[in-house]
Parts: sequence; structure tokens; C-alpha cells
Amino acid sequence: MFEYELQQMRSSELIREAQNHRQAQEALRGRRVARRAAARESGQNDSEGQAHSRRPRRHRFARAA
Repeated sequence: MFEYELQQMRSSELIREAQNHRQAQEALRGRRVARRAAARESGQNDSEGQAHSRRPRRHRFARAA
């Protein structure tokens, strides 16, 4: 009987943990959506796909002599 109670407690703990994880993921998704919507409204997303810095991209390998 003791093992059954331990299993029930562990089961309910895992269910609560999963629910907390789902809520955290949902909140994260909501923040991302809000941030993207705000960026879209402010016009910051015009240069989509460009690098974050203004420096030109360096070549991966040095030129041969």
C-alpha cells in the first residue's frame, strides 16, 4: 500500500510539473508573438534577413598567396 501511495504522489507531482512547463512555454510563445508584432508595427523588420552588425561579412578562409 505504501508503494502505491508513493506512486500516486509521484504521478501527481509529474502532472503538476508538466502543467507548469506547458504554461511556461505558452507564456514564452505569447511574449515572442507580442515582440514580433511590436517590431512589425514599428517598422524595424524592414531589413529582415540582414546581419545584426553593420560590418561586412568576413570570408571563412584566408586567401591563398
